[in-house]
Amino acid sequence: MDETPKTVAEALRQRFEDLTRAERQLADTLLSHYPAAGLGSITALAEKADVSTPTVARLVKKLGFTGYPDFQASLRGELEATTTGPITKHDARTEEAPDEHMLNRFAETVTSNLRSTFSRIDPASFDAVAELLADHSRGVSIVGGRITRALADYLFTHMQVIRDGVTLVPSTASGWPHYLLSMSPGDVLVVFDVRRYENDLVRFAEIAREREVTVVLFTDQWGSPVSKHAQHVFNCGIDAPSAWDSSAVMLVVVEALIAAVENLRWDATRERMEVLEDLFDRTGLLKKFL
Repeated sequence: MDETPKTVAEALRQRFEDLTRAERQLADTLLSHYPAAGLGSITALAEKADVSTPTVARLVKKLGFTGYPDFQASLRGELEATTTGPITKHDARTEEAPDEHMLNRFAETVTSNLRSTFSRIDPASFDAVAELLADHSRGVSIVGGRITRALADYLFTHMQVIRDGVTLVPSTASGWPHYLLSMSPGDVLVVFDVRRYENDLVRFAEIAREREVTVVLFTDQWGSPVSKHAQHVFNCGIDAPSAWDSSAVMLVVVEALIAAVENLRWDATRERMEVLEDLFDRTGLLKKFL
């Protein structure tokens, strides 16, 4: 059973199939311009979505809010959360911290993030991304930001063993036009971006999408602005009893994806692994005890 949605966007996606035609039109508008579309007046939102104000009021009620002001308060809370820096985050956590060892607190939080994240991942979307990454006819580029570049590098290292045609895009934006130049329609761009979202990554994904590249996004529960340019989005819980957000759940999803792609390409991957092991032996890079 799905857990209670943590964001308005999650609630909209989770309940989309149960909405009326007009409500779906409104939901599409909200998700396409999230969260800004919901921060204006109810009349402005209705006009933007080309629906009636009673439709907005009905959708807000369906999402569990007492009214439009309550709905907007939730959106503003999300917006504040996405711009919170590590010092503010640490101070808030310190005030709330229970008398429990950090190991237990961290484990409990990450476990909750894991359950919540996996309950929301659409298996069909996950399988579609695995198929995209396994498709040898498609080039794959991977990029991360200031913190998430470690996750991008991790995915790249494994994908490089599984198949060729994989590129790790550096986090510095000055060289990105050269990488965009090499992207062709049908290629795949995997982007990692979590709160405080990076403007350069949004622009990079936008241009890649204009070049008919399929964008896959790994982001947090609130959703990077890159979402509007992505065909597939993995929203991962990043809460942690720390000044820093946790990458643990995102790493688990990445590892599950690596395993799926490896299985889809096992015969070819096995051959590459055998060649790689021989190269390790010849270069003497890895310690052998026998």
